[in-house]
Amino acid sequence: MTKHRIYTTSFSSVYKLYVAKAERKGRTKQEVDQIISWLTGYDQAQLGDVLDKMTDFETFFAEAPKPNPSREMIRGVICGVRIEDIGEPTMKEIRYLDKLIDELAKGRAMEKILRSA
Repeated sequence: MTKHRIYTTSFSSVYKLYVAKAERKGRTKQEVDQIISWLTGYDQAQLGDVLDKMTDFETFFAEAPKPNPSREMIRGVICGVRIEDIGEPTMKEIRYLDKLIDELAKGRAMEKILRSA
C-alpha cells in the first residue's frame, strides 16, 4: 500500500492553514487548539512541541496522548468522502480533524463541534 503524501507532511504546515481558515471566518486560534486537544489529548505545551519539531501527520496521530473515544461520533462528508467509510486509521483521524475545523469555520457552536451537546 502506498502512503498518502499527507502522512509525511508536517502537521505545523497544515495547522497554519487550519488557523487561517478559522480566523477568516471570525473564529480563533484558541478554538482550533481546543478542537485539537479534544480530538487527540495534546495539551498546549505538547502541541507547541509538535509544531516546533515539524512532526508529520502520521506521527502526530500515532503519538496522540489520549485520542477521544467520542471522535467516532464525527460523521459526514469531507473532501467528497464519507468519514464513516474510511478504513485506513491515519486518514480517518486526519479527516476527523478536517471535519471539525470545517464545522468551526461554518460557525457551529463549540459544544456541538466537541460532541458534548
